[in-house]
Amino acid sequence: MSNIFDYYQSFLRATEQAAIEAAKLRGCEDGKLADKVATEAMRSVLNEEPIHTRVVIGEGERDDAPMLFIGEELGDKTSDIKIDIAVDPLECTNSCAYNLPDSISVLAAAPKDALMGAPDTYMNKLCGSKELIGHVSLENSVSENLFGAAKALNKNNDDLKVIVLDRDRHIDLIAEIRAFGVEPILIKDGDVAGGLRAVEKEVDLLYGIGAAPEGVITATAAKALGGFFEGKLHFYDSDFEKRAYEMLGENIHRVWSADDLCTSQNTFFVASGICTGWLPGVKFENSKATVSSRVIFGKTGESKLITNIYDIGE
Repeated sequence: MSNIFDYYQSFLRATEQAAIEAAKLRGCEDGKLADKVATEAMRSVLNEEPIHTRVVIGEGERDDAPMLFIGEELGDKTSDIKIDIAVDPLECTNSCAYNLPDSISVLAAAPKDALMGAPDTYMNKLCGSKELIGHVSLENSVSENLFGAAKALNKNNDDLKVIVLDRDRHIDLIAEIRAFGVEPILIKDGDVAGGLRAVEKEVDLLYGIGAAPEGVITATAAKALGGFFEGKLHFYDSDFEKRAYEMLGENIHRVWSADDLCTSQNTFFVASGICTGWLPGVKFENSKATVSSRVIFGKTGESKLITNIYDIGE
């Protein structure tokens, strides 16, 4: 097929419209409502495009939230242009609900069958810059990875910057990082932005368990930028483990590299800011909405910051 990044603007419109609708509800304290309007906006745009889009991994199953469901087909099902997406219409739901940083609408796109499809379960992730390739791995202990990262980056151990989601499940991980002499950077939400900060050397590592859809999305962007990513599915629920087995077979317990999670270079990553943080949030003025987005292209590694203004008629 042709280069799918020729069609990125269709998906950019989808994340932009999702971002606008979610941003209208910033601070509403109702994350599911914000998630619902973002999902509906994204679905509406993609259904209108002359492209066949299939959701292979998406957010919502774990917490019964509104979602673009796995296997959902959007747009023109007869089109020769067939694109698979890993998607989260509202990443950092709580950040949007309480108007905190880093909420985005995000997706990764690749040709049919090039992205790993799995249930909306959890994934243990390790992500950073290209310098870490061959020096860190989820197969290693935490201390081995921190030592390897410090050596690869030519840093003192206590100078490492490691992002970890602030969750009870990470109590032991956080303790091990601190025992190594590193004070982790704890974030409430937003490990897609955290992973890309690591790939682009704003920090050194993203470490720990987050959602699997965001893992596939981050891996696609990391691969495009030449960075390091590994992921391993993590199950808190036997039903999700069983479903993953049905989808992936015995591979469910393996460590996946970025090349495993995204098998094509013919990809793009799109994220539109909702609440200001990694990206500027949506700005409303009179009847206009200004949306800032990041697009990363797999074949070239090119990264664009795009700003569009919409007349929302309100």
